[in-house]
Amino acid sequence: MTSCRQDLESINTNPNSTDKPTSFGLFNYANKAFMDNTRDGFTSGRMTLPWVQYSAQRNYTEEDKYQYRLSVANSMWTNLYAYAMDYKKIIELNTDPSTATQQSNYGPNANQIAAARIMLANIFITLTDSFGDVPYYSYGTADPDFQALDPKNITPKFASQAKIYADILKELKAASDMIKTDEVVFTNGDVLFGDGLKLKRFANSLRLRLGVRVKGVVPGADAAIQDAIASGVMQSNDDTVGLTYENTDNNPSPMWTANLTRNDFAINKTLVEMLKGNKGPFGKTDPRLFQWAAPLGVTQAQVKAGNYEESTDPADYAGMPYGVPTNGIAANQSAIGRSSLFSKNIVKKNYTEVYMEYAEVEFLLSEVNGWSQMNYENGVKASMQRWGVPTAEIATYMSGLAPASKETVLTQKYLALFGQPYEAWSEYRRTGYPKTLLLPGQTGTYNSSVTVGGVPSTTYTFNSLITGLTDLPTRFYYPTQVQTLNKANWEAASTAIGGDQMNSKLIWDKN
Repeated sequence: MTSCRQDLESINTNPNSTDKPTSFGLFNYANKAFMDNTRDGFTSGRMTLPWVQYSAQRNYTEEDKYQYRLSVANSMWTNLYAYAMDYKKIIELNTDPSTATQQSNYGPNANQIAAARIMLANIFITLTDSFGDVPYYSYGTADPDFQALDPKNITPKFASQAKIYADILKELKAASDMIKTDEVVFTNGDVLFGDGLKLKRFANSLRLRLGVRVKGVVPGADAAIQDAIASGVMQSNDDTVGLTYENTDNNPSPMWTANLTRNDFAINKTLVEMLKGNKGPFGKTDPRLFQWAAPLGVTQAQVKAGNYEESTDPADYAGMPYGVPTNGIAANQSAIGRSSLFSKNIVKKNYTEVYMEYAEVEFLLSEVNGWSQMNYENGVKASMQRWGVPTAEIATYMSGLAPASKETVLTQKYLALFGQPYEAWSEYRRTGYPKTLLLPGQTGTYNSSVTVGGVPSTTYTFNSLITGLTDLPTRFYYPTQVQTLNKANWEAASTAIGGDQMNSKLIWDKN
C-alpha cells in the first residue's frame, strides 16, 4: 500500500489549459462543440434525423422506431451544460473589471456579451425543447428557480418551461438591444457573424422563431414577435448563420465523421416521395432532390470522393424504407441496394451546419402575416438558392406552385429545415406538419418485393418500440444520472410535465 501525495492541486491541473482564456477561443470552441454534439451520427443521425424522416438507417432500425440509446441523450445533456458554462465565462470575462479591458482587445465588450447571451439562449432552447422543464441559467434575471451553471450547486431545481421561454425572449431582446451594429463582434477568429448587424438579425430571428412557437402559451409572445420583426430579422441568405467545417481530415463535419468508416445512413423514402411529388400537397418534382440525394447505384466511396455524375431524372432516385422490421432489413438487402445515399453536397468535410437560415424566417413571417403568399414564395426561393438549385429549375418549380396555406407553408418549411432535425422535430410537434410522415401502425412499402420468413412481401407495418407512442416522440427521457444524483428535483420536474415519458407533451405541443 502507498499513500497519496499531498500536492493534489498540482496533480489535478491540466498543464495544457490556461487560466487566461480568450473570449473568441471559448466562443468558437462552444459553437463547434454544440454542432458536433447535436448534428453527429448519434444525437442527430440515430435520433432526430430519422424521426423527422430526413434519413433512415440502413443496418439497424431500433432507433428509427424510437428505442434510442439512453447514453446518447445523457451525453447531450451533460455536454450542452458544459458549453453553456463557456458562454457564461465569456460574459464574466467581459464584465469583470479585472479582465474586461483585456477582453476588449478581442472585440467590443457589449458585442461579446450579447453574442454569449444569444448562444446561451440557443443552448437552453435546445435543452428545453428536448426535455421539458430543465435547470436554467439567466444572465439578466435573478429568479431563485434559475439555479443552473452554479458549480457549488450539484442539485439545481428544474425551472418550468413557461418561465424559461419567457426569460429567453427577454434575454434575446436585451442582447439585441445592446449590440453595436457598426462594429465587429470579435476582432479575431469570428467564423459566424463578422459584424454586429448580422448578430442582431440572428438574435431577432431566434426571438421570432421562439415567439411563434410559444404564442398563446407564454404571455408576451405576441409582443415579442412584433418587436423582433421591427428590430430587424434576416433579410437574405447572406444573413444565414452557419458553421462551415474545414476541408481537412482534422476538423471535418459531424456527418462526414459519422460516415468515415460506416455506411449506416441513407435518405428517407418518405422525403424522397415528397420531393418526387408522389406525396404531399405539391404534386411536382422538387429539384432539391438532386442536391440532397445521390442517384441509385452510387457507392459511399463515390459520394465521399465526389466523383459521380448527378442526374435530374427522378427515376434515378429512391429513398430508404423507414423503420422496416429487423428481420426484413437483415434478410433483404434489396431494400438497401435500391436506395439512394445522401449526396456529395451533404457528406463532405466542409459541410455547413446551420444555426438558422433566412428561408425559415420567411416562412415564419408568412405564418405571422396570415399565410402570406409573398413570404412563402421568398422562403421557397431562398431555400433552393442556398442549396445551389439552378435559376431555371427554380423558375420552373415556382411556376404553378401550390398557393400559400397552412399546409403548404409549413410543409415547405419542413423541406427548408432539411439537415436541421431538432428544429423540424419541434415544428412537427407544434403544428403536426408535414402530414406525409410514416407513423406507428401505418403501412410502409419496400422498394421491391422482399422475402420475410419465406413469404414475399411489398409492405410492412411501422411499429414503435416504445409503449404508448402512436406518433413521433414528444421529448427525451431525463438522463439517468440526473435521476440518481438529483432525484428530488427530477421527481418534481417529472410530475410537473406529466411524467418522464416519451409521449409527455411540452407546453406548446398542441397538434
